[in-house]
Amino acid sequence: MVSFPLPRPMRLALDLAAQAASRGEVPVGAVIMRGDVVIASAANAMCAGADPTAHAEMEAIRAAAAALGAQRLDDCDLYVTLEPCAMCAGAISHARLRRLYYGAEDPKGGAVAHGPRFFVQPTCHHRPELYGGIGEAEAGALLRDFFRDRR
Repeated sequence: MVSFPLPRPMRLALDLAAQAASRGEVPVGAVIMRGDVVIASAANAMCAGADPTAHAEMEAIRAAAAALGAQRLDDCDLYVTLEPCAMCAGAISHARLRRLYYGAEDPKGGAVAHGPRFFVQPTCHHRPELYGGIGEAEAGALLRDFFRDRR
């Protein structure tokens, strides 16, 4: 089996996820890139902000839109450690992100490869290019360890 180094943005997202876990947040990290430049990065912050919408993707999208002064991020790519849920998939579509790279699949709550498969629905106005399984082993281990330690 050949192993390739992770893309720098996914490495950063995984590091953010690990930091989130150390704060008691579900370990998910997200990074938005424009070319080779990090525009925004975030981790889950639902507990810290008592905000159920403070998923890593949502936080990164808000920060990127603010940094660029634009609601559309059509020349940007999102790297996230977990398959996005329906809320985040909707935000990704509305933000017009160009590409979505994600790590671990989420059979229970994911909405890209599982559940509603948001981006293949006829009502979806924008579909990013999709690349799953990037950093999947490490992202999955972070999540399994986090939830195992809480059981």
